[in-house]
Amino acid sequence: MDRTIEQSAMRKVYWRLLPLCMLVYFFCYLDRINVSFAALTMNKDLGLDAWVYGLSSTAFYIGYCIFEVPSNIVMEKVGARLWIARIMITWGLISGATAFVVGPDSFLSIRLLLGAAEAGLFPGIILLFTYWFPDHHRARIVSGFTLALPVSVALGAPISTAILGMDGFLGVAGWKWIYLLEAVPTVLIGFVVLAWLTDKPAKATWLTPTERNWLVGRLEAERRAVEARGKFSIWQGLTNPRVLLLSANYLGIVTPSLGLLLFAPQIIKSLGATNMLTGYATMLAYVCGALSMMFFGFISDRSGDRRWTLFVTCLIATVGLVMAGMTMGTWWSLVGMCLSTAGFYGTKGPFWSMPGMLLTGTAAAAGLAWINSIGNVGGALGPALVGWLKQTTGSYSGGLYGLAVFTALAAVIALVSLNIPSAKQREVEVVAAQ
Repeated sequence: MDRTIEQSAMRKVYWRLLPLCMLVYFFCYLDRINVSFAALTMNKDLGLDAWVYGLSSTAFYIGYCIFEVPSNIVMEKVGARLWIARIMITWGLISGATAFVVGPDSFLSIRLLLGAAEAGLFPGIILLFTYWFPDHHRARIVSGFTLALPVSVALGAPISTAILGMDGFLGVAGWKWIYLLEAVPTVLIGFVVLAWLTDKPAKATWLTPTERNWLVGRLEAERRAVEARGKFSIWQGLTNPRVLLLSANYLGIVTPSLGLLLFAPQIIKSLGATNMLTGYATMLAYVCGALSMMFFGFISDRSGDRRWTLFVTCLIATVGLVMAGMTMGTWWSLVGMCLSTAGFYGTKGPFWSMPGMLLTGTAAAAGLAWINSIGNVGGALGPALVGWLKQTTGSYSGGLYGLAVFTALAAVIALVSLNIPSAKQREVEVVAAQ
């Protein structure tokens, strides 16, 4: 009977939350990475060299990291519906305002503001999933949600390069049209979130009373099982050794992921590709990432394993980066980038299933944001590192080797330090807590 109720309830929850959250994250990342395609002509117009362009990501993540934990704590207090809508509307407006920058200083300033506006969105939605999805669904829901990330790059690549072709329309540069046109749906979807999203299962009138009672009871039993191993305050959640190790692992994943993301179009274009071919080649790499994300999310939930799946995907990313560096200047480097993106995005499901096994309540809100915040220091570090090594060595190869060091360290951390209880152990604890 419980199995039938679970299937009915979770089918409704998936359909209610997943498409909306994917849409939110799609436009989030589209507004974040459109700079890499605008840069094909914007950098010359604004006088940005590789170092300053790399610093733009640093500026974004400074704002992002400063406001990440406070944003998630506020969301825990006021509810996901209101706070996620606020994030979308403000970041959409600021992203559109990037079209009006006039030089390096104003460009770096607007990227700083964009990071502050977006802070808390990703860990906020991960926190929302802990309110709605039992443990054995979480790798799949996180993989499904973050599928929007490589999809946004894959679809955003040809879209952004096509918009770039509007150069001169109404006297406006093509890179400005990218920011203006891609910001509009972000703001509109913010208002859709206000109308559609439900904060917690207890408020879900679209579930039957039986389904609602089952879901609330199951999630409450899982919460008690986690707290039986230790209940943490906000400060304890931030300083817990396992949380810090998760943060270090995530830093090792995000640094190369975003370092490659911002420079992939320029690396591909350096092979002699046109702007449009650059867009399609970039899309291919992130299609590989999307497929890998769904595959490893399914494997992680089906096996109940998190650590080994995370280790394997980190190892794949490392091999891909080294291969791309070794074959730089040939189209084999694109194969290496496809392999590395498959590794990056394959980590998403198993990794983000881990924090909910350690933290609950406000500690979970702060801890998730803290992990994401520390990890996203890599968003500031990775592109700046690639830009600096490119200028220092005269080739992108050195930058890719530097990024591979981070994924290799992440693989070691996953293998040696992230020993999470097995699915069987967790289920025994939940049954005991019911």
